[in-house]
Amino acid sequence: MVSPELSSYASRLSAVMVRRGSDFDFEAWALELFRLQYAHNPAYARICRAQACVPESVRCARDIPVVPTFAFKEWDMTSLPPEARTAVFHSSGTTVARPSRHHHWPASLALYDLSARTWFLRHFPTATSSGGVTKRVWSLTPPPACVPTSSLVHMFAGVGCWMGATSTAFLGRLNEAGDWCLEIERWKEGIELANRDQQPVILLGTAFLFVHLLDALASMPGPFVLPEGSMVLETGGYKGRSRAIPREELHRSLSRGLGVPLDRIVCEYGMSELSSQAYAILELDSERSGVQEPSHSGLRRFRFPPWVRWAVISPETGREIPDGMPGLLRVWDLANVWSVMGIQTEDVATSMNGAFELHGRSPAASPRGCSLMAA
Repeated sequence: MVSPELSSYASRLSAVMVRRGSDFDFEAWALELFRLQYAHNPAYARICRAQACVPESVRCARDIPVVPTFAFKEWDMTSLPPEARTAVFHSSGTTVARPSRHHHWPASLALYDLSARTWFLRHFPTATSSGGVTKRVWSLTPPPACVPTSSLVHMFAGVGCWMGATSTAFLGRLNEAGDWCLEIERWKEGIELANRDQQPVILLGTAFLFVHLLDALASMPGPFVLPEGSMVLETGGYKGRSRAIPREELHRSLSRGLGVPLDRIVCEYGMSELSSQAYAILELDSERSGVQEPSHSGLRRFRFPPWVRWAVISPETGREIPDGMPGLLRVWDLANVWSVMGIQTEDVATSMNGAFELHGRSPAASPRGCSLMAA
């Protein structure tokens, strides 16, 4: 039986998300969720007891025990009984035989979707700068039916509805080896139609799929410029792949090749073990903010929604480190109601003024991420 206490908590949290976290006491909510997860998640409770951390001894959210991502590979880190589990998200690294497993049921998927939609629309307004409305949403990934365990594709599938788009297309497929591939002919057809109608496009994809797209476009007569008002979402990394492009270089190439201004390319950070995502936009150069034409600093710092807290910690001590020093990213996501709120990632980050920059995977981490599914 699914805990009614957790269901009640999720219902109240949904109301917070609708308000976008205004007037929100994260500490109280986190401590309440810790008590519930300790009581109803057996695998998590064992980890807490091994650390001598029980609800009676934890006084602040930062002291709530976290679990490393590999724990989702070894155990069912869930409060859901087997008969209630209707969906599962897997980590997408292809170098491990057993992926992480984040179990879901209809209520947790609804909370996941609400969290994703609320923060996505904060960074992708439905109306474009030219006054039009985005009508087309394209994803470079395969469709959800082909990759039902991909949390990223699940999120991408919802974007069309969130944006009020009249057309949603998945321009990827799986090859015989199970790798993600692009259907370039469908891309060319879509570009021609979008430019004929002059309807802005939201283009979604992983970094490695964007590299494949740019390589394909370089060998074909163009141009392949997206209509005015279009935006791009880029996510994922290159760990374990031979061809890696620095993020700034990738974005400049996308801007030139697709005709999308750099400030309309948005970065996303997410993982199968979380239920919320972080976004980064191109920041203005504060030192030159007085010039007639605003310049950009080139920095992209990530921010989570208000129902998430994060810290950059030392891998040696496990303690939070000062701004500007690289360490491992640690996340507490309240939307993970039926699994585990505190996740220790293997991603290297640097905190700065309430946001964080990503520097890739820890050298000791195994390759993972949606970009590893690219051919």
